[in-house]
Amino acid sequence: MATDKNASLWERLERPSPAPRQTLSPQRIATTAVAIADAEGLEAITMRRLATDLGVAPMAPYRHVSGKDDLLELMVDHVYADLRVPDGLGWRPGLRALAVLTRELMLRHRWLAQLPPQAKLSLTPNRMTVAERALTALDGLGLDADTMMSAFRAVDAYVHGAMSYESAVSALVSEQGLSGGAELRDDLAPVMMWHMQTGRYPTFQHYLRTATRKDDASWQFDLGLDCLLDGIASRLGL
Repeated sequence: MATDKNASLWERLERPSPAPRQTLSPQRIATTAVAIADAEGLEAITMRRLATDLGVAPMAPYRHVSGKDDLLELMVDHVYADLRVPDGLGWRPGLRALAVLTRELMLRHRWLAQLPPQAKLSLTPNRMTVAERALTALDGLGLDADTMMSAFRAVDAYVHGAMSYESAVSALVSEQGLSGGAELRDDLAPVMMWHMQTGRYPTFQHYLRTATRKDDASWQFDLGLDCLLDGIASRLGL
């Protein structure tokens, strides 16, 4: 597939292929790349590694993607195809379902939380479909277009912010060979103890002594999400 610097990956992929004999396809490339990233992380993704796992010549994938930036877009679009928010839920159930399903997607594909900025903002067909469904859930409520987009982005930002932290904790636990949050806190205890002994953080110390859901990431996510949705409802009179 010839590359065109003025055309997006998605425009190029929708053009008729002049070479039906090709054994490679965007779907096969994306599936293989996602499997590598799921197993080994984004740092394992290179065009050479991709070609090796595909069993093709090093330059073969370039018929479909011009480089790693295109490849990351293809991977993002591939996994977002699994994010299907049901129609007709209403604005709040719809946005809540979108948030919960996005978290589940990011738990299955941890590398989504470590994407570089360009890939995080990539406009892929399946990501556009997700945005369209979210905006449709907010349509018809008397909100202007700017307000609808702001509400959607607030939920989207909450999900990605929460998952960035959750993924960082998970990665640290894995890197250190720990069993979970309790062992991680034990590992961090000397530094945390020093901070607490300064007497500067009494409320944080109260949290450390009394909190019972320190490792319940799902509960923490749901509570924060419901607080956000309550705020949107109150602010916008929904």
